[in-house]
Amino acid sequence: MMTAKYGGHTSCVCISAENTPPLVFDMGTGARGLGKALVKAEEKKVYVVLSHTHMDHLYALPYFEPVFDSKSRVYLGVPSASSADARERIGLYLNGFLHPVRIDDLAHNIRYYGVPSGAEFQVGPYEVETLRLVHPGGTLGYRATLNGRTVCYVTDTGPLAHVGQGIMAGDEPSAMEQDLLHLVRGADLLIMDAMYEREEFLTKVDWGHSYPEYAVKVGELAGVKKVALFHHSPDAGDDTLDALAQHWAAHTQPEVIVAREGLGVALEG
Repeated sequence: MMTAKYGGHTSCVCISAENTPPLVFDMGTGARGLGKALVKAEEKKVYVVLSHTHMDHLYALPYFEPVFDSKSRVYLGVPSASSADARERIGLYLNGFLHPVRIDDLAHNIRYYGVPSGAEFQVGPYEVETLRLVHPGGTLGYRATLNGRTVCYVTDTGPLAHVGQGIMAGDEPSAMEQDLLHLVRGADLLIMDAMYEREEFLTKVDWGHSYPEYAVKVGELAGVKKVALFHHSPDAGDDTLDALAQHWAAHTQPEVIVAREGLGVALEG
């Protein structure tokens, strides 16, 4: 559903800082407009990391203008074992059948690299950590730090414990929840999957998406400053999301906001 207030593009989030190449999470349909803005701003380097290669997170790659701009270089990280494997995975989409652009058409402006699970490494100037999450086919969560500020991108994941266990049951975190809490510890901003209402989640526990109460609980236990509820249900309209924002408006530890298209969150200070 495309809503007037919250939008309807699929996942794409950009971290930017002055005099620093941007870091982009995912190439959902929102990347098309972002790409135009980055070319207009004459960005010479753009770093991209994918959470996974399901189509809704990859669709806009062949519409992302920096990959066709001779002045730009796009460094594309794909959850995979190597740069060759990363390129092969993207080639499954850009094959001339699912899209008229073929992967060889992007050969001059794009550089591929594999992103390992559970690793710490550099992506340009960004310090990055990853964690394997719970989603059909697998997905990665990210922690990115620059100049002492940290953003965590944790989407397309269900809770990292069985229903009736772990942090939502008032128990000790499961082993996987402990890893998640470590990943997002003390983050300035946690962008986390909250697709379903809690009752709906209980009918779709293996679909690889979560609910707001879980995202907020993770933020609380990890000492996160702000949680952005993200990856809304396609059936959620403005009224539903306004009600969600109102429900969490008074929550302060952490502050809770509802993600929307074009939202900017400043982390200075």
